[in-house]
Parts: sequence; structure tokens; C-alpha cells
Amino acid sequence: MTTASIVGGSGYAGGELLRLLLGHPHIEVSQITSRQYAGKFVYSAHPNLRGATRLKFSTVDALEPVDVLFLALPHGKAATQIDQFSGLAEHIIDLSADFRLKDPALYREWYGSDHPSPDWLGRFVYGLPELHRDELQGAHYASGVGCNATAVNLALWPLAARGLIDHAVAEVKVGSSEGGNTFSLASHHPERSGCVRSFAPTGHRHQAEMIQELGAFDLHFSATAVELVRGVLCSAHVFLKDNLEEKDVWGIYREAYGDERFVRLVKDRQGVYRYPEPKLLAGTNYCDVGFEKDPRSNRLVVISAIDNLMKGAAGSAVQSMNVMEGWPEDAGLEFMGLHPI
Repeated sequence: MTTASIVGGSGYAGGELLRLLLGHPHIEVSQITSRQYAGKFVYSAHPNLRGATRLKFSTVDALEPVDVLFLALPHGKAATQIDQFSGLAEHIIDLSADFRLKDPALYREWYGSDHPSPDWLGRFVYGLPELHRDELQGAHYASGVGCNATAVNLALWPLAARGLIDHAVAEVKVGSSEGGNTFSLASHHPERSGCVRSFAPTGHRHQAEMIQELGAFDLHFSATAVELVRGVLCSAHVFLKDNLEEKDVWGIYREAYGDERFVRLVKDRQGVYRYPEPKLLAGTNYCDVGFEKDPRSNRLVVISAIDNLMKGAAGSAVQSMNVMEGWPEDAGLEFMGLHPI
């Protein structure tokens, strides 16, 4: 068995990651760390895992070498300790934003400071297998992915790769778990419940990943919080260079995603779920993608949905590990989801 440990595993993404690894056919979980919960059973932070493991949280200082080390630390922490962590494992997968961007100037522009370890940026492969599968094969380091960026990137990549986009406006509606498990006024139930709150009309940091992955076209992005816990729904208004027919769009997306295990094309003529819907995807690693062509213009509306904690975090991390290790891509990720009742 391949050994794996999780650094910073008491948050929502860390808990999902542990759940996936405990059910993975090739992984034995060695340690999981938390400063707040050190010495306590993991089910004290993740009660859904009661009876699934007798692991207790340990401290970072107690970490022992393993084959794969997952970093689920707050932003900025992994980058300052990467030299230390690199001595503990052959493979490192970081779920934070610390190593997603390759260009130090792009990092400075969107994060407002110089990167603490710029020499490491080029060593990490962006951890979205649908776009970087070949690079991940045999790689030693993989970055995390932004959940909003994942929804937008998978929605637009087939068009961007062909140079078909003149400009696009993407808006995401997101659940409260995107903000993590740290309490704030914005997450306080009386303040959050019933709200549709625009929290990033411009300037969201995940847009840097969209720029990096999709290339040079005019892309505008906004984010809105809605009364969900899990989920991201992206609605992208794409203005095409050429006024394509809808059947041509079908062909482009089928060619891009026809063989992808975790991208599903969703476009039915009738029914409640004829377009992507985040509620269907809770706990799964799927990204559902649909679209509709405006017959009156060159506007194509592309819709995508993910579970932000899965395809937008822990699920993509495990999928990346599977590619890096040469295992079946869906190992540990077979859960199909539940009917939304």
C-alpha cells in the first residue's frame, strides 16, 4: 500500500480528502495534522467519519515520511514551509492557492505580495487532470485548483483551446462552504440565510487561474453567494468570434470531453434538470457542463456545476494523485451522488 498523510486536515476540504483516502484501494492513511485538534480523534472534527478510522490528529512536528503528502493549509502557509515538507514525501499535492500560478508577476498582481518561494512555482503542475493529464503523469508535485476557476475553466476550455472566444462574462453562484469553517459575520446564519449576496463583483483571485489556463481573451468574472452549503454554478456568457450553430458546439464539447471520466455533458429538451445543477453533485467528483446558443446573436451561454469541496478541491487532488501514480483515474472517486430529494 502507498502511505499518505494530510497536513491541516480539520477543515472542510481536509475532511473530504480524508474521507476519500480512507476508501481508496491503494492508500493507507498514516497521519493527519491539526493544531486545534491535536491529540483528538478525527471524528471530533469530522463526525461523519466516526467508526471509519481510529486516527487521531497530530502536530506538524510529529510528521513522519510518507509516499504522498497532501497539504490542506490556509493560504500562504504551505509556501513558507515547502522546503521542510519536500523532505517528507516523494509526491506532494497542495490544496491551497500557493502553487497554482506559474508566473510570479501574476501571483503578485492577484495576491498583492511577492511569492514566498518563487523558485517552487515552476515545479508544481496545475492539478486539473482534464487540462494537464500528460504533465501530471510521473510528476512529483501538483497544485490545488480554485473551485470557481475549475467551474469556469472546464466550461470554457473547449472553446478557448480552439481560439473561438472573442470575450466572455462568467458569473458563479456559490455555497457557504467555499468560505471554509472559520466563522465570520458573513457566514453567521441570520446574516447568510435568505441572501443572494454579491461578494466579488470584480477582482476575485481565482480569475488569475482562468487567465493562466484559458489564455488571452477578454474575460470578466463575478461571484455571488447564495443559500447553498456545497456547490458552484457557473453561467458564462461567451461571445464567439464566429456565429456557430448549436450542432457545431455539440461537436466541440463532445470531442473535448467525450472520453473524460468526470465531465458530463448535460443538455436535455425538457425536465427540471435539463441543465447542470450543483445539488445533484454533492459528494461527487463530477463537473456537469451544458450550454444554449442564443439564436439572435453570437452569444453562447455555457453552464457548469461542481461540488466545490470535491471537483473544486479534494476530489481533483485525489484524481491528480491517481494520474501521478498511474492508477485508474476514478480510484476512490466512484461515488455517483444521490437523487436530490
